[in-house]
Amino acid sequence: MAEDLALDLEELRHLQSMAKRPRSISLLSSEINNLEKLSKETPAPPPQIPAPISTGTKVPSIPALKYATLSSFSWDQDNEKLKIYVSLEGVEENKIETEFKPMSVDVKFHDIQGKNYRCAIPKLHGEIVPEKCKVLVKPTRVIITLVKASKGNWPDLHFKEDKMKPNLDKEKDPMAGIMDLMKNMYEEGDEEMKRTIAKAWSDARSGKTADPLKGYK
Repeated sequence: MAEDLALDLEELRHLQSMAKRPRSISLLSSEINNLEKLSKETPAPPPQIPAPISTGTKVPSIPALKYATLSSFSWDQDNEKLKIYVSLEGVEENKIETEFKPMSVDVKFHDIQGKNYRCAIPKLHGEIVPEKCKVLVKPTRVIITLVKASKGNWPDLHFKEDKMKPNLDKEKDPMAGIMDLMKNMYEEGDEEMKRTIAKAWSDARSGKTADPLKGYK
């Protein structure tokens, strides 16, 4: 309706510009005024919102990959390198994901007969050189070569805290480290050692001696 009013107004104004008789001009002006008022009262049509287009496809969510942990493997070493031997068949080089860090190694094997495997050591005994480490695929096993940051023999592949080493933190009580040492010796010692340490603790608590090590020095 708004379009019709606009066209009528345009035509009447055109006729008004051509009219010469006063009565014709007056009639046209009156009609123009009426149409102008009517056009102001007519609400404008609401803007059309385009309907959303459905593609008909859904984006699938990617599930988190699950890995079977390869905790059983063998290893050997020399002064410069350490090799980890993982028994695994059907490994493809382009489906291996490696993450070598100075103190850790994480190797993931994807899509081996429908399964994923993982060989990870979160904390190594010593530091390695990540950019020099590599993985070699054989028909029935995988060899992970770690290059040591410093030459030497590792007593173990995994990092193990030396429990027999006393805590020498200067901010703590100097006797605290000795007591920790005695506790570890008690837990790991034989029956005679346990009796000796237990007697030293008992004497120290009863005031017989101020030195907890006196009983077995």
